[in-house]
Amino acid sequence: MSILSQNSEDDKEPVVPKAVISRLSLYLRELQHLIRDDQQTISSSKLGRVLGFTAAQVRKDFAYFGQFGYPGIGYRCEELIGQIKKILGTDRIWPVVLVGCGNMGQALLGYRGFEKQGFHVVAAVDVDPKVIGKQFHGLTVAHIDTLSTIVIQQNVSVAILAVPAKAAHEAAELIVKSGINGILNFAPATLNVPKTVSTVEVDLAMELEQLAFSVYQNQDDSN
Repeated sequence: MSILSQNSEDDKEPVVPKAVISRLSLYLRELQHLIRDDQQTISSSKLGRVLGFTAAQVRKDFAYFGQFGYPGIGYRCEELIGQIKKILGTDRIWPVVLVGCGNMGQALLGYRGFEKQGFHVVAAVDVDPKVIGKQFHGLTVAHIDTLSTIVIQQNVSVAILAVPAKAAHEAAELIVKSGINGILNFAPATLNVPKTVSTVEVDLAMELEQLAFSVYQNQDDSN
């Protein structure tokens, strides 16, 4: 049973809060930076300080999954990276399909960060005859009608959705019908999908609104 699922009365495994999982991604990114800078170990206090957390918070987050530190040493960066990737499920390559090859989709195809973190975009689909058959960053865009075949052939379980808001719900239905159970949604629309399908919403305009609010509040406080 996954530690991310709800406990039964007889199941004593802890339910891991989503905030902890989000922080794991931050820890992973920082540890990868440390390795690139040739730093082999780090303490919980230093790792927390860089990211704005307390040492106690760092230790508590890792304690959900085991004990990874060493007395007098702290954490071994390379080893901890491997442990976090195993926890997140990114210690293997995830085939991904991109749904929507407009400006946003084409930009995402060119983003190399996916590959570095274990996500390989293996196919791209659309409904627009202007882009179907064209190549972007080494991938030839196929019609969305071929999505189910792609999912089976490439063993895909994750999709990136990058379509206009008006097309998001129909595209999401096709994604779910194809057998995919994870969607990274860049469309500016909230998806209504079965509980068995996990979604992460990435609304860039909403993020800018939150940033604008923070800037506005800071300016207001300084006046």
